[in-house]
Amino acid sequence: MSMSKGKSLWVGLVCTIIAILALGSIGFSAQSEDSLERIRAAGVIRIGVDDAFPPMEYRDEKGNLVGFDVDLANEIGSRLGVDIVWVPTAWDGVILALQSGKFDMIQSTLTITEERAREVDFSPPYIYGAQIIVVKKEEKDINVLSDLKGKVVGTQLGSTGEVAAKKYGGFKDLKLYATYPEAFTDLAIGRIKALVVDEFVGRYYMTKQVGAYRVLEENLAEESIGIGFRKGDVSLREAVCNAIDSIKADGTYAKISEKWFGVDVSK
Repeated sequence: MSMSKGKSLWVGLVCTIIAILALGSIGFSAQSEDSLERIRAAGVIRIGVDDAFPPMEYRDEKGNLVGFDVDLANEIGSRLGVDIVWVPTAWDGVILALQSGKFDMIQSTLTITEERAREVDFSPPYIYGAQIIVVKKEEKDINVLSDLKGKVVGTQLGSTGEVAAKKYGGFKDLKLYATYPEAFTDLAIGRIKALVVDEFVGRYYMTKQVGAYRVLEENLAEESIGIGFRKGDVSLREAVCNAIDSIKADGTYAKISEKWFGVDVSK
């Protein structure tokens, strides 16, 4: 066998192997991306949630999970022909729990950030919010953001409120809480002077104690909120996004929004 012929046979063999591997890879990819099929076969979407985040998701007096995200998710499930199963999860570990397969997606006021987008795939934003500063109404020393310097401030562990607060910095101390209700309790009794809190949650709690708190005019951060999916769960993500589009298009989203906020927040 000549060197040229041997080289040609070797090149041909390598090309054949590469082609076989490529076909196998395509086949594996097509078989492995069955996220929507898995959901429909199971008949449920399992959703990770922080169940102490009113009015987005929280427990009512009977222990039932209610809120804006809950109503929206139930409508998504209805349009996909599956039930919703909620999986309460500590917020500081919610992304790891999604990645480990504890549930199928996160729909729990999950702010879209570059860091999180490296770990999960997001839907387009379905609602917008902000990180606000809440203080007691009689608080005289905090009126603008710069007044937070040297003060004891609180926020929720693992939240984008924590990220925004640490980025701003300059506090005497930043206390981190497992839930916002705990933080509001400490704000009420004076253990913290100000609270960095998601706008929806903060304004909800203020309606429960009218006149007890006020919000600074300056926000610490503006936010876009989406649904988080495991990397590669393309078909599930597309189906959920399509369902949200239809919910908005037929006016159902506006009705859910007006129920919880008194206005249509999709606009």
